[in-house]
Amino acid sequence: MQGIIVRIISNLYTVKTEDDLRLCRSRGKFRNMGLTPLVGDKVIIDEKNNYILKIEERKNELLRPRVANIDTCLIVTSLKHPDFSSFLLDKMIVNISSNNIEPIIVFSKYDLLTDEEKKEMNFIINYYKNVGYKVIINTEYDKILEYLKGKVVALTGQTGAGKSTLLNKICPDLNLKTDDISEALGRGKHTTRHTELMEVSGGLIADTPGFSSIDLNILKPIEIRDNMIDMFAALEHCKYRDCMHVKEDGCFIKEQIKNNEILK
Repeated sequence: MQGIIVRIISNLYTVKTEDDLRLCRSRGKFRNMGLTPLVGDKVIIDEKNNYILKIEERKNELLRPRVANIDTCLIVTSLKHPDFSSFLLDKMIVNISSNNIEPIIVFSKYDLLTDEEKKEMNFIINYYKNVGYKVIINTEYDKILEYLKGKVVALTGQTGAGKSTLLNKICPDLNLKTDDISEALGRGKHTTRHTELMEVSGGLIADTPGFSSIDLNILKPIEIRDNMIDMFAALEHCKYRDCMHVKEDGCFIKEQIKNNEILK
């Protein structure tokens, strides 16, 4: 019987089949193969004993969050409490794009900004739009629901960015737990403890635990460059076709930074 893993808690795997949800266990052979079942995995299960017999080949997988076979990733990015970090956003974009997953940026907590802060953040928001990324403000629920239809989507983002809050807004029946920002630490408190795929708007969406940092050490510098739209697009204007936009002369990117045409 075929199915998809929609939840993992401890060593129990909830598999959604065509007819029902089944609690399954994993065969020890996967551990010997160095293979760990992930949320989003398409699997073959033993219908009688509810064991996972086979994990189908994945089209992609992410380490942060730990999910597989994702069509689109919504990067929920806080503009305030916790404060916006372009560095963390760019790292998440690279992490997702390098796994052949479409990134969509969802800016959250826009309503908490002062008028002066909105001017500053509007420049940031429009920059990412103009570069070529799909960008949504978290109150644009219709747009978000449109992107979900018929797709397997993961939410990712820093702790406290508002992923669970966003899901509650677009699908109140989920009633996911949310919490306030820790004043002492200046960052969010973890409310989502595990990754789970839920049915929303004719698709499946994964709420995932947040984080405050992300490691890209598994990628080569050239992979990081080529998975950022503005960095990759600049190559045709640089003096050298293999320009890394670091210390080369005739670098178009460095000129754009000097002229405030690209984010530092």
